[in-house]
Amino acid sequence: MTEELEHSFVAQLEENQNIVHKICRLYTNDKDSHNDLFQEITIQLWKAFPKFRGEAKFSTWMYRVALNTAITLYRKSKRSVKTQDFEGVSFKITAEEYDPLVEEQLKLMYSAVKTLSDIDKALVFLYLENKNYREIAETLGISEVNARVKMNRIKEKLRTILNP
Repeated sequence: MTEELEHSFVAQLEENQNIVHKICRLYTNDKDSHNDLFQEITIQLWKAFPKFRGEAKFSTWMYRVALNTAITLYRKSKRSVKTQDFEGVSFKITAEEYDPLVEEQLKLMYSAVKTLSDIDKALVFLYLENKNYREIAETLGISEVNARVKMNRIKEKLRTILNP
């Protein structure tokens, strides 16, 4: 890889690294796992970067590689016994905005989302990132109609989980 290409990759990664952190937060339960997944996603992005043709936005391509990496590793890790630690979940809320009820609701929502299938988690993540259904469909490799239908079903499932 040329030096110019390397600089381009690093600049794009730095500009969009929040995407990877959010995906890591969705698929991990502790800081060490988060860091491991972040590193693995970065490695996969680096390996795949020479094949990036620029047909989609870099961020869309990054979502796809990151989600596929997270889902693959998540499926491999499900074969072993896992415990969940929600004490490590942190939310960026300023002192003025802090509301214990809102924080508890966010924890419940994260907990409910973690019960969803891999693809459903990815769809919720992209939806919460304010991606439109066209972008969601493109990132996940499904049709726009399928993305809409799946999201409506997920919303209903989350309502059932959160309001039994």
